[in-house]
Amino acid sequence: MREPTKSGPSERPASGLEDFLAWPLAAVTQIAQANLRLLESLMPPARQSASPDSSFPWTSANTIALELATMRLRDFSIGADGPATLICAPYALHGATIADFAPGHSVVETLCQSGLSRVFVTDWRPATPETRYLTIDSYLADLNVAVDELGPPVDLVGLCQGGWLALVYAARFPKKVRRLVLVGAPVDIAAAESQLSRFVAGTPSSMFEEFVRSGEGIVHGGRMLEMWGIAHGPGEAEATLQTPDDIDSARRRELSERFRRWYVETVELPGSFYLQVVQWIFRENRIAEGRFVALGQRIDLAKLEIPMFLLAASHDEVVSVDQLFAVARLVGTPAGHLVKMIEPCVHLGLFLGAKVLDGPWRIIARWLVRDLSEPQTSL
Repeated sequence: MREPTKSGPSERPASGLEDFLAWPLAAVTQIAQANLRLLESLMPPARQSASPDSSFPWTSANTIALELATMRLRDFSIGADGPATLICAPYALHGATIADFAPGHSVVETLCQSGLSRVFVTDWRPATPETRYLTIDSYLADLNVAVDELGPPVDLVGLCQGGWLALVYAARFPKKVRRLVLVGAPVDIAAAESQLSRFVAGTPSSMFEEFVRSGEGIVHGGRMLEMWGIAHGPGEAEATLQTPDDIDSARRRELSERFRRWYVETVELPGSFYLQVVQWIFRENRIAEGRFVALGQRIDLAKLEIPMFLLAASHDEVVSVDQLFAVARLVGTPAGHLVKMIEPCVHLGLFLGAKVLDGPWRIIARWLVRDLSEPQTSL
């Protein structure tokens, strides 16, 4: 396990998952208004939402493999050999481009460069009046359709909130997942505190419900960002992206601007889904406590024995290390087939940081293609 070697940045941009849950408190504080004024002085105006055809460009060439009610299944494959690797992107404030942000800052690019031929991403659709009542089961059902389309068993890679969804899916359909990678994913909320879990615990449920009602059943991403957005100067963006010191100034400015543009382009979420996540995942801790019912069946993590790789951030303000690493004691995976790694970065750095992508993510790619029946010498 890689241990932290240095302290993380003292200031960081708020993550998508943090914004996803945090608007109600900000809406009733004077701090939110101050943040908004500062945000407006440093950023372009926030978009109210991303359309189904988001204007933020993908970095890697791709095609649409499947159109479903909840997602577009994007195909980044560079070959036809080997099992499919399906990246389960977060469905929170920002779009699935978190998995393919920019050259040198792309999970998709790194996996393709590291020997994986068939790579796909769940590009979740923004909520509309017609889809505002979709629930967690709706997304699990479409994820199942996508896996069937790719040909199970697949390798499933869950990012942040996409991580707990991937874990639940694997427990519900264990024969359809070959290996599971979870990165910065909240699973056992009771294992340790984070800034986010403390906030949710201290906020009345009625505030979340009122937020959904005020949006007529839709959680408006642009509104969340305006009310809770933390201003991002160049220093925060560079810390998250882990921009190299020797990069030329034009490229540095380009990356910082791209990050600001990505951050303010938001998605809208179904209110029913949002409230289930708040209640089931963060308040009731149903996954860890064995009370999560997925598509009509209670999941039992102890029966899940597939190989797993867990990657956490030592300075993660959203998901504490123990909230993810608790998976190791909850599942039935043998110790020899379960890898844990900690990186010295903040939450978004797990997906966008150049050093993380060039280090742990290449290790993950090698682990996905390695024959686990052979003796392990090193990762």
